[in-house]
Amino acid sequence: MRDLAYLKLLAREYPSVKTASSEIINLTAIQGLPKGTEYFFSDIHGEYEAFIHLLRSASGVIREKIRDTFGHIISEEEQVELANLIYYPERALSRTEASGMLTDDWKRITIYRLVQICRVASSKYTRSKVRKKMPPEFAYIIDELLHVDYRDSNKDVYYSEILHSVIDIDVADKFIVALCHLIQNLTIDSLHIIGDIFDRGPRADIIMNELMNFHDVDIQWGNHDISWMGAAAGNPACICNVVRIAISYNSFDVLEDGYGINLRPLSMFAARIYQNDSCRLFMPKILDENIYDAVDPGLAAKMHKAIAVIQFKVEGQIIKRHPEYEMDGRLLLEQVDYEKGTVAVGGKEYPMRDTYFPTIDPKNPYELTAEEEELLHVLTFSFLHSEVLHSHVRFLYSHGSLYKKYNSNLLYHGCIPMEEDGSFAGLKIGENVYAGKGLMDYLEKKIQQAYLLPENTKEREDASDLMWYLWCGAKSPVFGKDKMATFEHYFIEDKAVGKERLNPYYRLSLDETHCDRILEEFGLSKEGSHIINGHVPVKIKDGEKPVKAGGKLYIIDGGLSKAYQKTTGIAGYTLIYNSNHLALAEHKPFEPGRENTPTVHITETMKTRLRVADTDLGREMTERIQDLKELVAAYRAGELKEKN
Repeated sequence: MRDLAYLKLLAREYPSVKTASSEIINLTAIQGLPKGTEYFFSDIHGEYEAFIHLLRSASGVIREKIRDTFGHIISEEEQVELANLIYYPERALSRTEASGMLTDDWKRITIYRLVQICRVASSKYTRSKVRKKMPPEFAYIIDELLHVDYRDSNKDVYYSEILHSVIDIDVADKFIVALCHLIQNLTIDSLHIIGDIFDRGPRADIIMNELMNFHDVDIQWGNHDISWMGAAAGNPACICNVVRIAISYNSFDVLEDGYGINLRPLSMFAARIYQNDSCRLFMPKILDENIYDAVDPGLAAKMHKAIAVIQFKVEGQIIKRHPEYEMDGRLLLEQVDYEKGTVAVGGKEYPMRDTYFPTIDPKNPYELTAEEEELLHVLTFSFLHSEVLHSHVRFLYSHGSLYKKYNSNLLYHGCIPMEEDGSFAGLKIGENVYAGKGLMDYLEKKIQQAYLLPENTKEREDASDLMWYLWCGAKSPVFGKDKMATFEHYFIEDKAVGKERLNPYYRLSLDETHCDRILEEFGLSKEGSHIINGHVPVKIKDGEKPVKAGGKLYIIDGGLSKAYQKTTGIAGYTLIYNSNHLALAEHKPFEPGRENTPTVHITETMKTRLRVADTDLGREMTERIQDLKELVAAYRAGELKEKN
């Protein structure tokens, strides 16, 4: 028996044998339902249009449901129109109205078709769960229509009158929109984001707004997310880094329109300091045009160089503060011969592609000028006081973690750092060495401290610096490389010097044995479990496959970011895990107005259809049922008294 004090607390929620027994019956019935469908996305990188389309279309699953339901009745063109209506109902209704097709007959037929798709999407849920997802103003009507028995002629008039009334009182448009949103909501039961929401693409802030409105989402932080979280915590190196990357990809809208970051002081500083410098090495990659804040590419290049130099300075200061990071090899500003125009890397001297550094004192290269200090102060103020940014970062903290164990899957963005011999690589902080799961747990605690501890404390400053280390440190599980060779990429012609070597994890994890060791390290069974991570794009065009290690490892970064699509040959993956199988949806490069339905491949079929009882939630329900049975026994034994 449970402790009587615990049962007394439970009795507040279930004050009688009747209420407790009713919940036992309810939970037991739910356990018999099919497992809900999970969706996994990775490395979204600000590509908001493509991501929102994939979310609303359930990566092509809604299109499949339309084909299965109406493929033998309506044409392919009508199926596409119905799909686009479900994805973008307001836009589709406006287009239909403009074409003169928004008639009462069209509304009646469309509502009927949407109800049929909604019935298919809701079939694996309890009636009460579906009702909770319905918009309150239409919940009764939708519930009635979902449970129509078309064989009952006595109710023909009743259901016809419902549709007639919806159209007659001119709420059909709103009703159609409500049905479309309900279908979207029902198709994806839970959403997992395996890191890197930010950088490269145009509007990560719009993606964050979409995620915050989603009903069930968790996030495993990537190095780009950590960098933005560090910037929100006020770390100067992280602030410089996110500004530098945004400028380098011409993403001014996300900084200024999305988060209200004041870039005018930077533009004025850069225009003056580099007025006679072409800054040709720093021209931005223009993958997307800015809508609200178009910046001349020449000025953007000057801003890019200015913030990069400041970044190298403040990074050097962090490295000198933290010898435990073992990053002295990244102190490259002091390896530059400013008279000869060369830099020593790894004991070898290389000519510099750019030798104009008016703000660097060769005798003290990591010291900021007074103007740079003031500029960094202004940028820091903007990051610390952006309400939108902090609402997004708080969501990243409340719904995020470095890793997650869920339904026999281990989710993380980058890697579990390993040595060449397959042992877990240790990171020494103070007198302690952290490795494997212990490293992930320790780092997660420090990530929390970087944002949540009181400002101006040494503990918060150290944790904030560690956020920068996670962005680019050799033993960072979200980075997974030996170095971040940004300096070399800018200034050295020889590309071999800037080659970043992946952690041994990426080679060893291709072996099922090493995957089993990782799963066991995190308390998961070797049988039936998977590792799901992203971070390193899968180059389909070179013959690479996303499923590795005999099906134990899924790497689902296939290049949703436009910056990677020439390398990968596709536009990323969605991993879909339903009650019957695991499947990969292979995305096409997103083009508005074009058919963008992904190609879905089943990668693993379940031996038997999975029920809710087979999931983590089902196991929690089993414990709850046992608690309730003990409560009922306590009532019947007179140990607790029932309340009316």
